[in-house]
Amino acid sequence: MTVNNTNTPAGNLPIVPEGYRDIPEEDRKKAKRFFDHAKSVAATGQYDYAIEMFINGLNLDPEDLDQHKLLRELSLKRKVSGGKAMGMFEARKFSTSTKDDKQNMLNAERLLAFDPGNTKHMLLFAQSAFRGGFYDTAMWAADMTLRGNAESAKPDFNTFLVLKDVYKGLNDFAQASEACAAALQLKPTDMDLMGEMKNLAAQHAINKGNYLRAKSFRESIRNMGDQTKLLEDEKDVKSEDILLRKVRDAEKDWRATPDDVARFGKYIDALKSTETMEYENRAIEELDEMFKKTRQFKYRAREGEIKISQFNRMERALRQDFAKEPTNMKKKKELVEFQNYKAKEELVEYQLIVENYPTDTNARYKIAERMFYLRQYTDVIPVLQQCRNDPKYRAPAGTLLGRAFLEAGFGDEAVDTIRGVIDDYPARGDDRYKDMIYWYGRALEVKGDTETALKQYSLVAQMEFKYKDVQDRIKRLRAKG
Repeated sequence: MTVNNTNTPAGNLPIVPEGYRDIPEEDRKKAKRFFDHAKSVAATGQYDYAIEMFINGLNLDPEDLDQHKLLRELSLKRKVSGGKAMGMFEARKFSTSTKDDKQNMLNAERLLAFDPGNTKHMLLFAQSAFRGGFYDTAMWAADMTLRGNAESAKPDFNTFLVLKDVYKGLNDFAQASEACAAALQLKPTDMDLMGEMKNLAAQHAINKGNYLRAKSFRESIRNMGDQTKLLEDEKDVKSEDILLRKVRDAEKDWRATPDDVARFGKYIDALKSTETMEYENRAIEELDEMFKKTRQFKYRAREGEIKISQFNRMERALRQDFAKEPTNMKKKKELVEFQNYKAKEELVEYQLIVENYPTDTNARYKIAERMFYLRQYTDVIPVLQQCRNDPKYRAPAGTLLGRAFLEAGFGDEAVDTIRGVIDDYPARGDDRYKDMIYWYGRALEVKGDTETALKQYSLVAQMEFKYKDVQDRIKRLRAKG
């Protein structure tokens, strides 16, 4: 089977669909360090380590197409040199069905790097990138999947259908037509598909003139000065007049059809987007009424989200105020008292989520973070032990668990726990690894193994000389010796 590949990202892009996530310049710069290191180790043939570094970089900048392409080339070189796909048990560590679309995308790309011909991984990669709002990556991955499926010995009909929907979501009706045509080659008598093919062709003709002259969605987003109205509607410009108009329009739509759940959600979104207490509190009241009416916990959960947003905004204001007068003990006390209050209130909100959604590990880990902050060290240990069973939280929960053991007076358990986390952690040299090593040193120091502790502190200092109090600890321990 053959399909045309117009490689849309390199040509003229359709108007950027709603939901695109641009990457901050700061994150792009951080990602470059990982990419540079990945290229260096790849040149020495350390393909598996290079894959890890590429994935770490793409976690920061998921829209760097050049790096996705380099990782793809690397995976093919690894395959040619005899590299094998992940074993079943190893692959299970990298779930592609979490609640985090970016993590699903990165896990699918990692699995694909170890098995570059696997079209299932390709499709999951493209789908997750699209759902996450990484549209340049989604377009490139979708094109790769379209080619891969078409060129396989047994093209999969459903894969073409999924790709069709991804392209439609990206406003690329030309590529959606290609995917639809490829599906029709497999089921030429499918009348519904024939009808959709005609609709896609018509939509492509309508949208043909609405293209931005840019090489990527990222460039389009940054060169839309003449698209003011579009930017206002789709990128949620924080202008008071615009936001209040959105609130009024959304409320009017919902009041006209009060049983329409989608319109109610848009109304709440509009209220929340104002980031003002008055409108956020109105959203909380509306959500509370809806919760009482329907008894559906999702509405109560949204109340909690808004409250936590308010807490975060208040804390930022207090921090900024204290930063202006760092010697003002009254302001420091106010900040600390508010942080304790905030932690207690957030703890209640996340506990409610876990009561209603017992498998939500993200909320459970949030509970653990608040309990640890509130010095509930003994009580938080079993919570963290549950969290670390989830591969996504194994490293952060394991490190925090070691610290909880340490604070609770269980030095041996702290040492063994953090050592185990370090041994299992694949990425060497990133911020999380550095934190693990530091706390491993702290646990060893409490246990009395100063020589090994000193080695850990030294390792941290070599990675980041000004990390926490590592300089003082090294000097103190060496003075003892």
